[in-house]
Amino acid sequence: MTLAQLRAYSTVVRLGSVHAAARELRMSDAGVSTHIAQLRKELGDPLFTRAATGLSFTPGGLRLASRAIEILGLQRQAAVEVSEAAQGRRLLHIAASTAFAEHAAPGLIDLFAARAKDLSVELSVHPTSQLRSLVETRAVDIALGSRQDYADSTVVARPFLKYRIIAVARPDCPLAGIPAHPALLREQQWMLGPSAGSVDGHIATMLRAAAIPETHQRIFQSDAAALEEVRHVGGITLTVGFAVSSDLAAGRLTHITGPGLQVCDEWCATTLPPATRQPAVSELLRFITTPRCIQAMIRGSGVGVARFRPKVHVTLWS
Repeated sequence: MTLAQLRAYSTVVRLGSVHAAARELRMSDAGVSTHIAQLRKELGDPLFTRAATGLSFTPGGLRLASRAIEILGLQRQAAVEVSEAAQGRRLLHIAASTAFAEHAAPGLIDLFAARAKDLSVELSVHPTSQLRSLVETRAVDIALGSRQDYADSTVVARPFLKYRIIAVARPDCPLAGIPAHPALLREQQWMLGPSAGSVDGHIATMLRAAAIPETHQRIFQSDAAALEEVRHVGGITLTVGFAVSSDLAAGRLTHITGPGLQVCDEWCATTLPPATRQPAVSELLRFITTPRCIQAMIRGSGVGVARFRPKVHVTLWS
């Protein structure tokens, strides 16, 4: 069993076809099929069959898919860590939800990376539902996002920062100062950050519960861009409360209230158990609950990628 075989197989699993996997890996269809055939012969399992709706995986094929992702993640991690170690540096892979990455990660990473001059930080953004598997497969060292139920998992979660998602608008909004009726909410224009386009997460859930028509939703590349549109054009947005606290206090924005327009939650750090995680993860866990770090995350909200130090690498994963 080789890494090339596992890479071909995991790509087939992810994309659902040999042809799509070959295109992504820049191989021929025959080359990918050869790797799959070798795995089938070595393991004595057909792994998957073709069905009318796509590929149908055997129990062994599903187990191999999980292990393949884990092995490839370890291989990638090892290669990067060896390279970093050769330069006398450590590397910490962090995955974060969209909201945390925009509103709290800049302050956290800026301050934490400054404390350890030998540490490089890589931040990637993922749907909340993927954070657990990224940690379990060692694709990342730590995941930061909304609280999840990990009672039956091989990972552990530590809560560290409470937050609210609220609806805000300009003071001249027709719903300002009154409890908003659901029918009125559906008539408004909504300026929204990227979380609104997710299949999971609080903001997407709030929009579905309120039955806001997609025709009344405009999705921007960030919450900050959506807020800027609200300030200049109007409409309503959903955002993290502490990100707009100064605007609310100054009267530049107003809090829109109504059924389902506020959610309270807590961001958690998800990691492997203490005995299996790297020291930099334990360092971050100790630091993330300190008053200084909490203030940095709150005050650093909305800081763009340009504010990151050069040793912090930001990547976006779908």
